[in-house]
Amino acid sequence: MKILADENMPYVHDLFGDWAEIVTCPGREMTPEQLIDIDVLLVRSITRVDAALLAKANRLRFVGTATIGCDHIDTSLLTERGIAFSRAPGCNKVGVGDYVLAALLKVGEHKQWSLADKTIAVVGVGNTGLQVVARAQALGMRVWRCDPFKAQRDPTAFVELAQALTADIVSFHVPITTQGPYPTWHLLDKAAIDCLHPEQVLINACRGEVWDNKALLARQQRGAPLTLVMDVWENEPQVLAPLVPYTLIATPHIAGYSLEGKARGTYALYEALASHYQLELKHSLAQLLPRADFTQVTVNTALTQSCIARLVGLVYDIEKDDARFRAALTAPDFFDRLRKHYPERRELASLQLIGASIDDTAQTLGFKI
Repeated sequence: MKILADENMPYVHDLFGDWAEIVTCPGREMTPEQLIDIDVLLVRSITRVDAALLAKANRLRFVGTATIGCDHIDTSLLTERGIAFSRAPGCNKVGVGDYVLAALLKVGEHKQWSLADKTIAVVGVGNTGLQVVARAQALGMRVWRCDPFKAQRDPTAFVELAQALTADIVSFHVPITTQGPYPTWHLLDKAAIDCLHPEQVLINACRGEVWDNKALLARQQRGAPLTLVMDVWENEPQVLAPLVPYTLIATPHIAGYSLEGKARGTYALYEALASHYQLELKHSLAQLLPRADFTQVTVNTALTQSCIARLVGLVYDIEKDDARFRAALTAPDFFDRLRKHYPERRELASLQLIGASIDDTAQTLGFKI
């Protein structure tokens, strides 16, 4: 068996090396010629798997994406050609939850807000959205859920998009779609952007095309700008550079880039391939992960907003990601290079909190108790 994999997928050689010859390359640079005599293709969201890429795939029998979504995969084509397909739903949801929590705490500090007094609307309440809902509730925030598909089953538990866009903070967690009853391409379009008030905060940790970046820049340049947290951008790896100075936090599509999340993505494909070819699993996910820098902290005070911010900072410093992004912005290929050389980042669950004041709230925030 011969496998072609994205070079940024961790643990590929550790997991698949017993079964196959492995070739890796940059995910954005995969070519049809590289797929000649390849049995298994393992990608991430930056690789479009379509007829053009598969034009010379003479032996391909399995495609896996180590991501939640599959909008970059022509699944109909795979079905037509009898090629098995698998993805990794939920693999990076915890990492995204950690990222948004860190962003919320930074927003609170920047705007001198008590987050418990604020309303957050979570647009898209799937795997990642639910993680954000839980963390926001643990901070004492009022949470509005916006998800038209889920609202069909329980309308009273959800709000319409128009109401969601009036919240103090609006966090987006939707796939990118252009068809169907609720397309998400430019869900935040010029009309919606122009109706927002300056005190609002917008967070995008899903897909760049969900926001009209040019309309957003025009709004920011008119004065009284919105507070923006942007992990994703239209036309990645290109970035609308003039928009960056108008953001509070800017990062290169790394919200879900925790070590655990990336490992889960690879491991999900390891399990799927084993099932497809009836191979024996020889490795566990736990065996792959190294020991974290900080594993336990005793907390002797109440979990106030400032205390939570300090604890999150022990595991993940979102400001460092922002600083690296801004420092590299003018360099060639900076976006993919930052992603390729992203520092090892652990999830909050790698840190156990102990102490009389520690209860289920800490666990809901993402920590181990």
